[in-house]
Amino acid sequence: RVCVRVCVIFNEVDPGGQCLACMWVSGGAVIIMFLTFSVFLTQVCRVSSDDSASAASSMEVTDRIASLEQRVQMQEDEIQLLKSALADVVRRLNLSEEQQAMGSRRGPTKARPMIATLPLRPTVNNGTILPKKGGGTLPSPSGSGSRKDTKEGYVKMYLKGRPITMYMPKDQVDSYCLEARAELPSNKLKLDWVYGYRGRDCRSNLYLLPTGETVYFIASVVVLFNVDEQLQRHYTGHTDDIKCLAVHPDKITIATGQVAGTSSDGKLAPHVRVWDSVSLNTLHVLGTGFFDRALVCLAFSKSNGGNTLCVVDDSNDHVLSVWDWQREDRLAEVKCSNESVFAADFHPTDSNIVVTCGKSHLYFWNLEKGMLVKKQGLFEKQEKPKFVLCVTFAENGDAITGDSSGNILVWGKGTNRISHVIQGAHEGSIFALCMLRNGTLVSGGKDRRLISWDNSYQQIQTVEVPELFGPIRTIAEGRGQTVLIGTTKNFVLQGSLDGEFMSITQGHTDELWGLAVHPWKPQFLTCGYDRQVCLWDSSSHQLIWAKNMDDAAQSAGFHPSGSVVAIGTQTGRWLVLDTDSKDLVTVHTDGNEQLSVMRYGPDGNFLAIGSHDNYIYIYAVAENGRKYSRVGKCSGHSSFITHLDWSVDSQYLVSNSGDYEILYWIPSVCKQVVSVDMTRDIEWFTYTCTLGFQVFGLWPDGSDGTDINAVCRSNDKNLLVTGDDFGKVHLFSYPCSQFRAPSHVYGGHSSHVTNVTFLYDDGYLVSTGGKDMSVMQWRIV
Repeated sequence: RVCVRVCVIFNEVDPGGQCLACMWVSGGAVIIMFLTFSVFLTQVCRVSSDDSASAASSMEVTDRIASLEQRVQMQEDEIQLLKSALADVVRRLNLSEEQQAMGSRRGPTKARPMIATLPLRPTVNNGTILPKKGGGTLPSPSGSGSRKDTKEGYVKMYLKGRPITMYMPKDQVDSYCLEARAELPSNKLKLDWVYGYRGRDCRSNLYLLPTGETVYFIASVVVLFNVDEQLQRHYTGHTDDIKCLAVHPDKITIATGQVAGTSSDGKLAPHVRVWDSVSLNTLHVLGTGFFDRALVCLAFSKSNGGNTLCVVDDSNDHVLSVWDWQREDRLAEVKCSNESVFAADFHPTDSNIVVTCGKSHLYFWNLEKGMLVKKQGLFEKQEKPKFVLCVTFAENGDAITGDSSGNILVWGKGTNRISHVIQGAHEGSIFALCMLRNGTLVSGGKDRRLISWDNSYQQIQTVEVPELFGPIRTIAEGRGQTVLIGTTKNFVLQGSLDGEFMSITQGHTDELWGLAVHPWKPQFLTCGYDRQVCLWDSSSHQLIWAKNMDDAAQSAGFHPSGSVVAIGTQTGRWLVLDTDSKDLVTVHTDGNEQLSVMRYGPDGNFLAIGSHDNYIYIYAVAENGRKYSRVGKCSGHSSFITHLDWSVDSQYLVSNSGDYEILYWIPSVCKQVVSVDMTRDIEWFTYTCTLGFQVFGLWPDGSDGTDINAVCRSNDKNLLVTGDDFGKVHLFSYPCSQFRAPSHVYGGHSSHVTNVTFLYDDGYLVSTGGKDMSVMQWRIV
């Protein structure tokens, strides 16, 4: 056992240098609590003493209070740094015992004296921490920044007050300059493909354009998908979630509305964008500063050439407004309802009439002299439904609604009374109605049935969509006899009323985190909280297979052979699947918390699993990824594991944790490596850790340490990509070891970007959005 006597001596407290706290320890964490408390008592005494002296002086009370506040702030900063240093010392004491047991590999490591680990106290002036003389910049511990030590060969930066020391390779110690400017990468990204569709909570967001393109949205991207040619184009003018879409009668102009959001620069206002579907140019932006929360309904008028646009926002009053969109002029506005509004549309022959429906209401609005006058739909003898969910119009001008009771109601043109009822048209809610060009009405809903009706409202035929696809959310007319369907499980289906439907687009239905790329094929795998594991072909953009799991998935990693893939879940269970047959190879459990990282060594002989229980579990792997035996677990992190990387020779691991630690390991014996000389020159096979000398330049000013969720270095070691909490993908040059390195920034995701990775040949990279559930494939140009 290794015991050291630890003494903390504070200047100016006792001229004789008497210790405030002495304690014999053997690696116990109790020293941190004891010494921190001692420091606190000492500082309170100092403040009390100074305060007494001040009371005797002629200083004003306000000056004394200001002085005390400044001292308290200084002392809090000192305590924060001291706690970090003490934690480091205790960890080293623990490791020194373990290192002695490993004396066969190298000599014992001497514990550094505690005083040497304490950061030098910076000069403070008016609350601003000034740089040390000759030491580069020393930012406030509460922010982020960096400092270089030329003698020791390290760069130190701070995240949330915690100092992070990153040692540079030996061959860079003499030449490295912290103040040098990093260069933008010569490569850029172009959005190539978007996997997914938002059908779970959006309506009337699927249309076919005359160009043969199907238009829909997910995240903050509008997708224009030519199914026949398997080509996508993308409108990327929005900055956050798109919630509604409308197509102009000219079938070229499109309007889309987004939610309020946040960015690294501040809040983003909800607004409507009107744009050209041929050129993808934005024509007009409406309502910035007027709308509240989000836009939920949009519709162009039909009878006046589409000159007006009606909009419903998601404020408490669900304000309905009518716009001359070409002049960006608001013609009228009114409080529509304090309940949810699900649909709004202009009457096809009268541009002054707007129909809205939602929870417990159906309203007919008439635009008269700048005012919207309301007539409420009268249900009379018909039982009033809880929700009126959709509305369309017959050729003769009648309004047709579908409701939560499964009834289709017909409202006579120009009236607010029911003229016809189809009782029990569906079992459960009717989510969508579509009037085809030939006068056939098509309805669909929760029962997954697609029913067609003639102009006398007699049933023609029924098609049931398989349970796999989920209830029908929206219906649109396709080419010829085809119909397009959007479902609540985020599928877009194409088919005919008398035949089967095939999926043309699909995506995940819950938060998405897991992403892994095949080591030598153009394939990648995604998994998430919807318990779905999906293997995709990046060349054909098709789903190869999907598999349901018992638990929500958190992480994934391919074996170097590509024959199997490991999936980590939120419950501590992990499983291995055959990548060709999707058959289960094996199942194991480690702990009962989520497994954030699954990473095979380059030689395929080991699997490292990073868990939220602070451990890294190591398994020996045999038979090409089909046999696993546990080696042990790496213990030393004081917070959950976030990222892992293997060395090129498969001999070392580097890990990051939730409290911004960087630790190194010999996984074959589950031991930590504390020797800087052993770790600073290790060549890493991948670089996905967000903390390290080669990547610290990616952190923006003022970051709290959680803004960057994922990092990946290209296989040719020239590029570095990151995904952040603001829905952005950043492309840097690698290495990224200069403070505030510049990057190319790309939007598209409307949620935190949870994962990013390059495909095996560096031709593309893939990013996943968390709550936006989207997968985006970017071409490197």
